[in-house]
Amino acid sequence: MARRRTKIVATLGPATRTPEAIEAILKAGADVVRLNFAHGTREEQAEQARTVREVSAKLGTDVGLLGDLQGPKIRIECFRDGHVELVEGQTFTIDAGMDADAGDEHAVGTAYKQLPEDLKPGDVLVLGDGRISIEVERIDGQKVMSRVLHGGLLSDHKGINRAGGGLSAAALTDKDLEDIKVAAELEVDYLAISFVRDAMDIHRARELLQSAGGHAGVIAKIERSEAVGNFDEICEVSDAVMVARGDLAVEIGDADLPAVQKHIIHQAREKNTVVITATQMMESMISSPVPTRAEIMDVANAMMDGTDAVMLSAETAIGRYPVKTVEAMARICLGAEKNPRTQRSRHRMDEMFTRIDEAMAMATMYTANHLPVKAIVALTESGATALWMSRIRSGIPIYSFTRHVATRRRVTLYRGVYPIAFDVTTPSDPALVLDEAGQKLLDENLIARGDWVIFTKGDFRGVSGGTNTMKVVRVGVDASGVID
Repeated sequence: MARRRTKIVATLGPATRTPEAIEAILKAGADVVRLNFAHGTREEQAEQARTVREVSAKLGTDVGLLGDLQGPKIRIECFRDGHVELVEGQTFTIDAGMDADAGDEHAVGTAYKQLPEDLKPGDVLVLGDGRISIEVERIDGQKVMSRVLHGGLLSDHKGINRAGGGLSAAALTDKDLEDIKVAAELEVDYLAISFVRDAMDIHRARELLQSAGGHAGVIAKIERSEAVGNFDEICEVSDAVMVARGDLAVEIGDADLPAVQKHIIHQAREKNTVVITATQMMESMISSPVPTRAEIMDVANAMMDGTDAVMLSAETAIGRYPVKTVEAMARICLGAEKNPRTQRSRHRMDEMFTRIDEAMAMATMYTANHLPVKAIVALTESGATALWMSRIRSGIPIYSFTRHVATRRRVTLYRGVYPIAFDVTTPSDPALVLDEAGQKLLDENLIARGDWVIFTKGDFRGVSGGTNTMKVVRVGVDASGVID
């Protein structure tokens, strides 16, 4: 049976807190589990991480763990009655000096005290995930006086965005600085940075993570207008990028979101960066056991555009059907992956390479796509060769054979790459490495005797970045062509 190549990220929450629930979503197809640091205590996050590790060990599978920082709280405060109904044309004030729970139909406080300093008359603010918009008429001290352009129900703690971007809040807050230390302690495999503006935000986050003893890959969440403008430089310094479509759509406008999403996916793959597509992918399944046709098309289109992973947020965190949601997403990806378009590529065909291991990865994929190859095996230390291979569209599974558990967990996010525990340094005779790797494939029922397999490896066993050899092997066949 064909293996799903597109990876699924599932967010944990009240609906998926127990070991039984986590085991169920992993069996349903989740490859990476997300801890949202915007919710829960330090102790709760540690317990969730520990449970994921225990359950994955029980299942004998490698699961990636993604920690997601909250970022700046650019939000309104609370209303006395929990919500208000805003009407088009009415005046409404956001008051940075107002008590946190004193909001009414005329005004509300804000957790972002610098808001009045960032605005001028004529600016448009978007509230409540894009459902409500107000135009700034004047600034009076700590008060932002505005008129409602599009009304609706506004409840506590909803986000504030300026249409077109430009709010000055730093990407990393004091809370994020503490959560980075927590992420390092929990040994997460990826750390997502919210509201990134430029490459310096990624550099700073990585330095803080490494200073805390963490070694996670750093993900840039693209959700600010500024991040779109600085995308190339952000992509260059990130291990992965996330198309965080909620706040991004609010800042750049719904009409521009599809083209920007496609651009981000394409550019990320061109730059050998992992890309995740997120937000409202299966939103109706928070309360429905089946997705809408629009959601099916959304997931499939992101997959056909080349995204490495698709992410579930509230659907698995608080939804009524977390397991059914993961199962549905897995089915949709498998269905879309039957399209021949997803198995053809001209990635970097006209470019020169600066690294031998990258050139070997590209040569391997070209060869595999033009021979009846059943599997590709990258004998790897860091997983870099497998990452480069995964940039090429192909229906052939790529197995990342590595002794390092951190590498196995890291590649769970790479499209079409599957981790296998294998110590390349164990065989006493280097000539036996490929024989033992081939036998591992047979033992795992991943191929049949006589199947063609491509192996990549380095001359010096156990050395990162040393891949310089590609070998095409018919597994289980001796020199005379007889199947053993």
